Amino acid sequence: MRHIVRVAAFGLAGLIGFSILWVLAYALLPVPATPLMVIRTLGGADWNHSWRSMDRISPHLARAVIGAEDSRFCDHMGVDLDAVEKALERNQTHQRVRGGSTISQQVAKNAFLWPDRSWLRKGVELWFTMLVETFWSKRRILEVYLNIVEWAPGAYGAEAASRYWFGKGAEALTPREAALLAAILPSPLKWKANPPGRYVAGRAGTLQQRMEIVRRDGLDDCALP
Repeated sequence: MRHIVRVAAFGLAGLIGFSILWVLAYALLPVPATPLMVIRTLGGADWNHSWRSMDRISPHLARAVIGAEDSRFCDHMGVDLDAVEKALERNQTHQRVRGGSTISQQVAKNAFLWPDRSWLRKGVELWFTMLVETFWSKRRILEVYLNIVEWAPGAYGAEAASRYWFGKGAEALTPREAALLAAILPSPLKWKANPPGRYVAGRAGTLQQRMEIVRRDGLDDCALP
């Protein structure tokens, strides 16, 4: 029994050490791929992914995703308890389930983990969220997010998304185009940024107003100069 416990302890310590080294590596190196990219590609989908540093991505897009996904990004330490509470309350009265995940949690989920909704996966997600918040700057967290999120079938990251939808590089996105990209994030395989449907166009208009609030109130100060 002691031998089993000892082996299990060494195994757990090894996993913890590996996860820390993995997070530290991605603090400096571009993320080459995510589990979702690999899974989709093995299933026959396209893979279009080009890494771009933050200074080569329009700040309009950074503000758009903060306004759309995580307005308290600069204030929380990885988990926004207020957002989680509001999501739980909403899900009790709405058929469409909405999560309360922060940008940090989405980075942890997409960069390191497999697609799943189990409690085990959620627990590991929180562990990686704590690690990225500990070892990465907020600017780095947002940079990784903008480079790995799926924005269209087989199009991962801001550069691929910008070229897929608008035929230009991510650094050239206008405020309207950035808002349209952020508007389709909940369902990038269903909604279109160009031409947008009525819902996406209306949501993008709302996001353009939020983007101005993000800029005006300094809600992006932790990530943008």
